[in-house]
Amino acid sequence: MQRILLFLMTNIAILVVVSFVFNIISANTGLTVQNPLGLLILCGLFGFGGAFVSLFISRWMAVRATGAQVIEQPRTPTERWLVETVKQQTQRAGIPMPQVAIFPSHAPNAFATGRSKSSSLVAVSTGLLEQMSQDEVEAVLAHEVSHIANGDMVTLTLIQGVVNTFVMFFARIIASAIDNATRGNNQQGGGLGTFAYFGIVMVLEIIFGILASIIVMWFSRKREFRADAGSAQLVGKQKMIAALERLQRGQEPELKGSMLAFGINGKRSGLSRLFMSHPPLSERIEALRRI
Repeated sequence: MQRILLFLMTNIAILVVVSFVFNIISANTGLTVQNPLGLLILCGLFGFGGAFVSLFISRWMAVRATGAQVIEQPRTPTERWLVETVKQQTQRAGIPMPQVAIFPSHAPNAFATGRSKSSSLVAVSTGLLEQMSQDEVEAVLAHEVSHIANGDMVTLTLIQGVVNTFVMFFARIIASAIDNATRGNNQQGGGLGTFAYFGIVMVLEIIFGILASIIVMWFSRKREFRADAGSAQLVGKQKMIAALERLQRGQEPELKGSMLAFGINGKRSGLSRLFMSHPPLSERIEALRRI
């Protein structure tokens, strides 16, 4: 699922820019913690706005981040097979045909992204095409097509919008509390000052944004099970199990976080598990076997 880390990083970067504009607007409109409802509404507008900007540029960002080459006109038997396979799967899933791309990577990997079902992209790595059988690649493609059919990117964006809203809101609440604490009883003097206040707000937003990614990662792990089940429906669960078992035997993928389509090897535990975008492969295989 080529989305999660890249989407989060893009969102945090946009959130910093949005926050800068927000600070200017709030300073000129008087929306402070003394007017919490107005502040929350404005945080919501900017929080969801940043998330939807991230969504709209997700396909563009993914292509450039991975160096993926979109197949405009198939030139090889492999490219023709890829395009035809995705076409057949999307027809069965009842969604429009996405763009199909190949990106350079020795690791077997794939991703799907895009702002909507009618504006999406499915990409596979050169390593996946080299190291997996045709049936296994077919299962991987079906997994990514299922992500598109399930509308995971839009749902992720809505969750991220809520997260952004509260990240921006509580960052300002805490920064104001720090500002008030430095003033003490003298409300006319002391305090952080405008630039220090805004600096603390932006630092808190980055910290809270990283911590809030736990929620997004939890959502991502849940959607992986559903995408696996979708692949099983499209091409048969044995093909999907075989693809996951192949990954389980292979090396850990190069892509991280959102760029991971399948690459969690199941070795993480404890707190690190909270930041995993994918469940361990062993859990995914077991879930498929129970279908």
